[in-house]
Amino acid sequence: MSTETDATPTEIFDSLPYYDDDLQKYPYLREKVEQELARELKASQTLHPRVPPPEELFADNPLLKAELQRVGANQAFPPLDSLRHSLPAPTSTPGTDEEWKAALDNAHVQLQHQKIRQQNLALLQKYGANGFRIQNYLLEATAKQTEKTLEELKELIVEVNRERKNTQDRIGKQLTTLETRWTELISSVLQIEMANVALDAEIERLNKKEAELAEL
Repeated sequence: MSTETDATPTEIFDSLPYYDDDLQKYPYLREKVEQELARELKASQTLHPRVPPPEELFADNPLLKAELQRVGANQAFPPLDSLRHSLPAPTSTPGTDEEWKAALDNAHVQLQHQKIRQQNLALLQKYGANGFRIQNYLLEATAKQTEKTLEELKELIVEVNRERKNTQDRIGKQLTTLETRWTELISSVLQIEMANVALDAEIERLNKKEAELAEL
């Protein structure tokens, strides 16, 4: 059934799955339905117009977008560059001033990096435990809230299905009563038509008999 409004046409499809049991009564109907569904699934390659377009993730962040594409393609993570953490000496013997200056600058960078790491470790040792406790508390609260919402949704789904079943059972009984009444009325109409045919035949016979008597 489809209904149209002034703004946008709305399609509504409904059935009585708790009441209609033709597929259980007649197995060949189920086979036909499965064949039709398989044919439609193979034929339809386009999505429904109401399905929104795919969401583009990390459109404003090229690095995260590239990483998402790498994970989606099942590509291995690129190896870490360990050269920047080493202290290479000049390659030539003896080294030039530029080579020794580059090696010295690299040593200063590595030393500063180790100092920052030491400071971060000290801060983590001092404040990290409490930070992890707070984070764990927030995660546990979020998990409990999510589980509570999930249970509420499950109860709502059960209630909706129960209400649908009760409604369909009630409507199904009405449909059965109406169908029985319709069958009885059709049978009565057929009996009346048969009686009319019999009466027409009897009237025609009497008319013929009257005409014969009139001639005599």
